[in-house]
Amino acid sequence: MHNDRTITEARLKRVLDERVRPAVYPVSVPLEVSVWDAPGEPVPVAEGLAAPRRPVEPGAPWGPPWGTSWFTVAGTVPREWAGRTVEALLDLGFDENMPGFQCEGLVYRPDASPVKGLNPRNQWVRIAESASGGEQVLLHVEASSNPVILDYHPFVPTELGDRETADAAPRYRLGRMDLAVFDRPVWELVQDLEVLGELMAELPEDSPRRWEILRAVERALDAVDLQDVGRTAERARRELAGVLSAPAHASAHRLSAVGHAHIDSAWLWPLRETVRKVARTTSNMTALLEDEPEFVYAMSQAQQFAWIKEHRPEVYARVKKAVAEGRFVPVGGMWVESDTNMPGSEALARQFVHGKRFFLEEFGIETEEVWLPDSFGYSVALPQLVRLSGSKWFLTQKISWSRTNKFPHHTFWWEGLDGTRVFTHFPPIDTYNSQLSGREVAHAVRNFQEKGGATRSLAPTGWGDGGGGTTREMLARARRLADLEGSARVGFEKPSAFFEKAQAEYGHAPVWAGELYLELHRATLTSQARTKRGNRRSEHLLREAELWAATAAVRTGFPYPYEALDRLWKTVLLHQFHDILPGTSIAWVHREAAQTYARVAAELEEIVGGATAALAGDGTGGGTVVFNAAPHGRGGAAAHGAVVARPAAEHSGQVVARPREGGGFTLGNAWLRVEVDGRGLVVSVYDLEADRETLAPGAAANLLQLHPDFPNMWDAWDVDHFYRNTVTDLTDVETLELTDGGVVRVVRAFGASRVEQRISLPSNMRRLDLETEVDWHETEKFLKAAFPLDLHTDRVAAETQFGHLYRPTHTNTSWDAAKFEACAHRFVHLEEPGWGVAVVNDSTYGYDVTRSVREGGPGTTTTVRLSLLRAPRFPDPRTDQGTHRFRYALVPNASVGDAVREGYRINLPERRVPGDTGVRPLVEVAGENGEAVVVSAVKLADDGSGDVVVRLYESLGGRARARLEAGFAVAAASGCDLLERPGSAVAVEDGRILLALRPFEIVTLRLSRA
Repeated sequence: MHNDRTITEARLKRVLDERVRPAVYPVSVPLEVSVWDAPGEPVPVAEGLAAPRRPVEPGAPWGPPWGTSWFTVAGTVPREWAGRTVEALLDLGFDENMPGFQCEGLVYRPDASPVKGLNPRNQWVRIAESASGGEQVLLHVEASSNPVILDYHPFVPTELGDRETADAAPRYRLGRMDLAVFDRPVWELVQDLEVLGELMAELPEDSPRRWEILRAVERALDAVDLQDVGRTAERARRELAGVLSAPAHASAHRLSAVGHAHIDSAWLWPLRETVRKVARTTSNMTALLEDEPEFVYAMSQAQQFAWIKEHRPEVYARVKKAVAEGRFVPVGGMWVESDTNMPGSEALARQFVHGKRFFLEEFGIETEEVWLPDSFGYSVALPQLVRLSGSKWFLTQKISWSRTNKFPHHTFWWEGLDGTRVFTHFPPIDTYNSQLSGREVAHAVRNFQEKGGATRSLAPTGWGDGGGGTTREMLARARRLADLEGSARVGFEKPSAFFEKAQAEYGHAPVWAGELYLELHRATLTSQARTKRGNRRSEHLLREAELWAATAAVRTGFPYPYEALDRLWKTVLLHQFHDILPGTSIAWVHREAAQTYARVAAELEEIVGGATAALAGDGTGGGTVVFNAAPHGRGGAAAHGAVVARPAAEHSGQVVARPREGGGFTLGNAWLRVEVDGRGLVVSVYDLEADRETLAPGAAANLLQLHPDFPNMWDAWDVDHFYRNTVTDLTDVETLELTDGGVVRVVRAFGASRVEQRISLPSNMRRLDLETEVDWHETEKFLKAAFPLDLHTDRVAAETQFGHLYRPTHTNTSWDAAKFEACAHRFVHLEEPGWGVAVVNDSTYGYDVTRSVREGGPGTTTTVRLSLLRAPRFPDPRTDQGTHRFRYALVPNASVGDAVREGYRINLPERRVPGDTGVRPLVEVAGENGEAVVVSAVKLADDGSGDVVVRLYESLGGRARARLEAGFAVAAASGCDLLERPGSAVAVEDGRILLALRPFEIVTLRLSRA
């Protein structure tokens, strides 16, 4: 019997490949083809349609990297085809194995109306369902010659990733450009045989059902005349009808298919190309919706809707109509499918604000499911933000990529930092680009971990990454699998319908508390340091711009820049997409990102400058006003919630700087004594108040360490644990000097690179400041800055959005060991009872912590390392070459509250503006636990009402009672969600609002001005 099976499987494959599939198009005639090659960047549709053409033949080369060619195809339907279905087959030179990663096209009619997209798995255009014969055919194709970057080996460095470095050689050869008869019965036979063949292959060897299918397939193959497939296709299908009509078992798993095309907003293509990818895919999907009444298509990323609205309004009109009909479904509720590790607190909140608001304003739809299939791990802050945005469900698939531990659930409640829970689903089909193949469907059933408690899962169905979407073949599979013995039941439905049924069935699902850490792609926390610095700087400038503009608007009538802030926020949010901010896109994307961040900074600096000047007055008295947007206050002192402006005063305290015996220098202030040795390394940071040393005995801090960095896969994405096996300490020094300002300057050279560091103590702070400038010209190296601390602790606090989370410093379990590189925002903090240390930074995200027991005596060394730079060569062969600047600081005797304050301070330096009077903060937080409450945003309401919106959070992980004091007359106040929609009224007494916050709770208040 085994021999029968293998013979039949081999027979089925050959008959399908060599006889049945080719017979889908039994006769064809060539089309006349002409082309115009756009000379530079893409042109408007009207220009492309009107441009002069030259004749071209199939087989002709076309398309330099990133070029655009406009093809015109013309022909006449033969008279003898009357009554038959006719399609145009337009092959731009596709490789069917690489949908989404190569050339693509969008077909237009002569009147500039879009027809559908072309891609490797979707090359047909319907001309006539039942031709009359003699019809004239005239179509135009906007074809994009995107080069293949990934290829079949994804790690080969290439210069094709930027138009500025790519060559001009054509990348493609034009394929078949024909009119052809489409034989529907043969096509249906192909679908029958594929579905049954794939199902048969997944059933157990001893399954009677497997052998029933095999015998039916044998009979069908016997019924096909291989010399006349079209005439005998229906006869063959009748032999399969019995096994195709056998119903699924009552206990069969239910698979909710959702049409989908995961489109990366940038990755192996630039942002401008994504605009066209979205237009091509949505044209395809709206056309398919018209043909297939059971089909439902879901699309995330408000930015992508906005792009086609702006750049392809003719396509957007079709999308908007399909959305109104309820079958083209906006999902996700975010501006883009962003990274969630690195965006700051407000940025992650604004992803929901701008995404959900777009869908509400454009379509009147409140999206309820957060759709993030492909981001590289998920912040513990997300559940609270999901609920505060008005959403209630969460979907991802990426955790299935983890390499060490298999995640124990597919449907569960995810509990976030503050205790908020959100109903969550991981599709067990383990792909966001499902084809509904037999292998995939069977895997979903076998893999589903909630068997016995739940019966359904979701399958995002369609070609993705570079777009393409669902095909008619996938819909044909779904129809056959709707109720088929041996398979899961498959049917298309909206994501919301799936979630409602899943939650009703399995509301008692298990709980996962904490972050969803991806045990892969850890190097995304470091790759492309300029992009990460641009993001961090933009976020803090946006904080300042909103704060000072709102203060100036309330106090002086300064015109609040609503439009500019809305536009700038959306620009920054776009660049938090999960292949831009993580540093995993081609060179073109990161080159443009650097230019964009520079423009954003310049515009925000202008807004901040205008607002602070309006607040400070004309400055004719020669005074100076200091503006500080960082939280301040220590211990029980009142914390002025991130806003303070006052007349400048001289700094108190004194810094001592002198040569050190044996080489190097000693720095000191009222709190710390710091020793820098002859190598330019920090060998002592003595806490005078606590009378204890910060650093481990015999160890050196601010030690730069260099590792080889050649991961097994995914160069820009991954760092593997074995990188630690080899390390070079950078201790050779070229220059070591004490400058006039009491700053120790150290210069080192290593490899082809140089680094200059400036080590200093502020006069009035318990903090050692370290500024590092690296002229980086290494490849496949990893640069870290190490701080070996004399601390014994089993956990480290790492800042995340709206709080911090604890991670272990040990490797007791495989789950602990897998977190050998993790994310922190502005600080990491470690402590023994009563005494702790913070390391704060202005632009890094990756860090690691290790522990060792010292030789020759008791004591534990806990080493914190900041990840500074990498040098992967794919997909950008010149990743981070050039100059980089980092600021970080060591803060001894620090509580978590001190870490919060100093983390803000290093990112929000004081601004000094000519002026003669202090400026009272627009809002202040004070009271018994006021130091625990941090204001994350002060702004005017987005609706232009003039209301002041204040968002704040409990930052220490405990209960906080405090009061918000408004520096203006308040007529009324209410709590609101992230979208600033008012909720319940809040009592206000003399401009004061009493606050009682739970651990890490986020509160947004809307204050109406009297």
